[in-house]
Amino acid sequence: MARTKEFDKDEVLSKAMYTFLRNGYEGTSIQTLVSTMGINRGSLYDTFGDKRSLFLAAIAHYEATVVKSTISSLMTPDAAKQTITNLFRDLVVGMAKEQNCYGCLMTNTAVELCPHDAEAKARVDTHFSQIAGAFQQALSKAQAKGEIKSDRDLVSMAQYLTSSLQGLRVIGKVNRDRRTLNNIVDVILSVLD
Repeated sequence: MARTKEFDKDEVLSKAMYTFLRNGYEGTSIQTLVSTMGINRGSLYDTFGDKRSLFLAAIAHYEATVVKSTISSLMTPDAAKQTITNLFRDLVVGMAKEQNCYGCLMTNTAVELCPHDAEAKARVDTHFSQIAGAFQQALSKAQAKGEIKSDRDLVSMAQYLTSSLQGLRVIGKVNRDRRTLNNIVDVILSVLD
């Protein structure tokens, strides 16, 4: 008779996700995962497969939880210019409060793995496209409301905002001074004028 799992899969996956976020893929050992997830090696392998499979599951979990909650406001029917502004300002507030800021799992993965890992590169590319698409939706609604000039290239603006969002997360790993981050956001948001 097979043993039933004595842990919540989403809960331990969240722990793995934050472990990879803190340490990176290469910097995370199986022993570290076992310790932080609070499960034994057998359970890890039985449930998630190897370290790489667990990492890919952690990326999917990050997209479904952290990313989804971050960009969900951009996809609401009333999203517009203020929604974009709020997203960046709220990010600054969150980063300034964090005791340790580890950035974005997808950006960290892009830097660490994409130069030599085609599958990671494809996942990160899809992720960035998803964010750009959400920005584009909000920009389109803002443009329809007359908040953004009709001659603006919304695709390029969405790509710029995506790049800026990821860059801000990188800067926040080093400098979480709220004033500095808000000054950066002021410049980022000037593209909306």
